[in-house]
Amino acid sequence: MATPRLKEKYKKEIVPNLKTKFQYKSIMQVPKIDKICINKGMGIAVSDKKLIDVALEEITSITGQKAVPTKSKKDISNFKLRANVPIGVRVTLRGDNMYEFLDRLMNIALPRVRDFRGVSPKGFDGRGNYTLGVKEQIIFPEISIDKVTKISGMDITFVTTAKSDEESYELLKAFGMPFANKN
Repeated sequence: MATPRLKEKYKKEIVPNLKTKFQYKSIMQVPKIDKICINKGMGIAVSDKKLIDVALEEITSITGQKAVPTKSKKDISNFKLRANVPIGVRVTLRGDNMYEFLDRLMNIALPRVRDFRGVSPKGFDGRGNYTLGVKEQIIFPEISIDKVTKISGMDITFVTTAKSDEESYELLKAFGMPFANKN
């Protein structure tokens, strides 16, 4: 199996550039993407259990890795919610799967968003991780629009080894993340 394009780019271009930019003493100090976590909350699934199965199938086809349902932790009567009822779907990508997904997200899916002007640079958490919200799952080419019954979004979190938001921003920008201008 061939090495993913972005993995090659990281080793050959991004590591040397970030090493000189932040004056790291060793290439081991250069931040890298540790994992990508995709989470899809399906609160409406309390009334319709089939939505979880559909969401599992969609996330599995988008990522190429089997997704797992997330279950509620406690009873909440206002939401008609019981403990241990599936209310979401998640998957964690690492290694080659992660690089392949990142490539498809940046080059195929995000440009398909209506009125796309870049992703917000405000999604950093202060520890070098970045979270991006996607409003519609139909931006991914793996999803057939004809089969979609309910349009729903998802959260995509990039967990990096960067110590600061600035380092993480530069890392993701070097990968080709289309950030909107900081205002």
